Amino acid sequence: MKKKRKSVSYAKWGYIFILPFFITYLIFSLIPLVDTVRFSFFEYYRSGIKQIGPNFVGWANYAELLKSDMITYGKNTLILWVIGFIPQIVVALVLANWFTDARLKIHKLQFFKVVIYLPNLIMASAFALLFFTLFSNSGPVNSILQSMGVISKPIDFMGSVFGTRSLIGFMNFLMWFGNTTIMLISTEVFEAADLDGCNALQRFFYITLPSIRPILAYTLITSIIGGLQMFDVPQILTNGQGNPDRTSMTLIMFLNNHLKSKNYGMAGTLSVYLFIV
Repeated sequence: MKKKRKSVSYAKWGYIFILPFFITYLIFSLIPLVDTVRFSFFEYYRSGIKQIGPNFVGWANYAELLKSDMITYGKNTLILWVIGFIPQIVVALVLANWFTDARLKIHKLQFFKVVIYLPNLIMASAFALLFFTLFSNSGPVNSILQSMGVISKPIDFMGSVFGTRSLIGFMNFLMWFGNTTIMLISTEVFEAADLDGCNALQRFFYITLPSIRPILAYTLITSIIGGLQMFDVPQILTNGQGNPDRTSMTLIMFLNNHLKSKNYGMAGTLSVYLFIV
């Protein structure tokens, strides 16, 4: 009679290995998220040295925030995101199309990938400080334009709505177009298309766009999330004021102002609105 062999289950080891992630997520993400939602229903702020609350106020914070400038700052955030995202996706599509075109015979593709990705490695705060220096009234850009006779007096780039928003959008474009390009590059299908004699337009509209539709959707969603979280570039470039006339104030800058003033109830409410979006 054959002895029945005892089966060994390794399933428990899978749970053991993923346990550290869930513990970390619980402590640093889930509990703070629940606490944020809880604070949104309370009046909880500082008035001078006196702390008010926490006093339960129900939906009052949500109603009050809708009457504030939140919608305006939301529009600012959307405009700044669009200014940076449209050139980002257009340039990324063009570069991805070039890099995958076998007829162009572009060599050293890995080198070009590294070069276009490099701006993404620079801290956004460093990028903002660099642009603040370059485009200030006494900065190199104005000095060069004046020495060439293009302008007679310095351009106040950060004193106009168009100038400030353009600089913020341009910085976001420079930081992210390389990352988007690399995600869109895929060569296998294109090589087959070249062998079949597709021209550039046929190749782009009938092969490139349909094949990268999923990654385009991913890029769009993550870019919108990143746009909603836009903070460091406009914060540094406008010294936290969102100038001129608060037209560069984003939702996260508005949230940061509530946190600086210790208004945790309103900060929690704004966080919930952002979470829903």
